[in-house]
Amino acid sequence: MAELRWHPLIQDWVMIASHRQNRPQMPKDWCPFCPSSGRIGDYEVAEYDNDFPALMQNPPEPDPVSNDFFKVAPAYGKCEVILYSPNHTATLPELSNEHIRKLVDLWTERFELMRKDEKIKYVFIFENRGEVVGVTMPHPHGQIYGYSFIPKKIELELKSCAEHHQKTGECLICRMLKEEMAYKERIIFENEDFAVVLPFFTEYPYGVYIIGKNHKQNLSQFTEREKDNLAITIRQTVGMLDSLFDMPFPYMMCMHQDPVNSGDFSDIYHFHIEFFPPMRSETKQKFNASSETGAWAHCNPTAPEEKAQELRLAYKKFMEKDA
Repeated sequence: MAELRWHPLIQDWVMIASHRQNRPQMPKDWCPFCPSSGRIGDYEVAEYDNDFPALMQNPPEPDPVSNDFFKVAPAYGKCEVILYSPNHTATLPELSNEHIRKLVDLWTERFELMRKDEKIKYVFIFENRGEVVGVTMPHPHGQIYGYSFIPKKIELELKSCAEHHQKTGECLICRMLKEEMAYKERIIFENEDFAVVLPFFTEYPYGVYIIGKNHKQNLSQFTEREKDNLAITIRQTVGMLDSLFDMPFPYMMCMHQDPVNSGDFSDIYHFHIEFFPPMRSETKQKFNASSETGAWAHCNPTAPEEKAQELRLAYKKFMEKDA
């Protein structure tokens, strides 16, 4: 079964993909993403069509379970796996800046290709890292989903950005970054084109954002220098997180760009990457319990200003080790 079902209480689509229950737990001595598997040739970075996609460009007809009240739709879209390296145990900080720049170029290429499908309305680039967030495949990789709708969180961000722009004439995310740069205490590090911030409102103890300093909406608009600096920033951000407790730090990395085939958002929206690391200490996980999950009322058990100082020390530690 693969279909979309409308959630009337939150006015959003839910992907029903029961076939994904058959995803295997890969054996420790074999990996389909390694060149030696015979499933994929030699590569530095590569795209691999998801073997168990939640969304498809040739989706099956939905099951006959809808009526005048409950709505269903085909699970139209695209699910891709992005392979970061042929090295099965590599981590992003262990890769060179030049290698990660090739990853940025591949993300850009896939974004541009996916948005050519006019039925796709949002292209979401992301990475799940670590068993604690449900990763079953340890080989370094991320994913790209092309949705036939704009997901609810992005829809809420766009609404907030549009309202702020209408009231003030400025970009909401530009203003957020301006305020953080002025306050300084929650800025972790920066370069010419990007700032890494633990936001004033962060929901997670180590929930940093990478925010572009230039008002641009997606990867395709970046200059060569911006792409170089994005690669460097991502590598250093993950290296910083890994240096916190000297271990590969679990996280969800979510790239927010403007919707595609849905109108012009150039005045109001702004490229950024959100990290959701589900740890609040070396041994304690930050769970999304009833308040967060049932009411979307988030509670961060730490002070962002204190954690920002901790992250700055971890960044310094990584940079000294990397020198």
